[in-house]
Amino acid sequence: MKRRTLAAVAAAALVTAAPVLAQNFNRPPSFGTLNLSANFAPDPTVVAVTAGGNLPAERLGGSQCVGSIADAPDVRLHYRAGQGLPLYLSAVSRADVTIVVNLPNGQWACNDDHAGSTNAGLVFRNPQSGQYDIWIGHYDRGSRVPAQLRISEIAPR
Repeated sequence: MKRRTLAAVAAAALVTAAPVLAQNFNRPPSFGTLNLSANFAPDPTVVAVTAGGNLPAERLGGSQCVGSIADAPDVRLHYRAGQGLPLYLSAVSRADVTIVVNLPNGQWACNDDHAGSTNAGLVFRNPQSGQYDIWIGHYDRGSRVPAQLRISEIAPR
């Protein structure tokens, strides 16, 4: 049975369409590639990452994206969506973190301070199948902080 918890994710995602300015999506992700299909286990799937970097997030996703991120994606998710299952992506840390995602259709989704916390979260009610490139950002440009990327199909309580 899937666990019914996922910190700092609810509500809706902010999605922006913006051109890629200097990013190379062929770079390998720093913390790995995941291949998940609908009804995956464990749920949530958790990846330990180091958030932050030197690149302003707005250079990738536009003015709606904040914080500083690394040049290469932190995690690459290949996801096969299922009927009626949402996808929740969240970044959790003791520090104030942000999340920046390039969606399978080339659009960008970004979030900061989701659901009243300093953690970031995105909700995709009808997620697309395909490649999600994910960066976890941090406000102190150049510094890096420990964080977790959490991937789930179960709404938080």
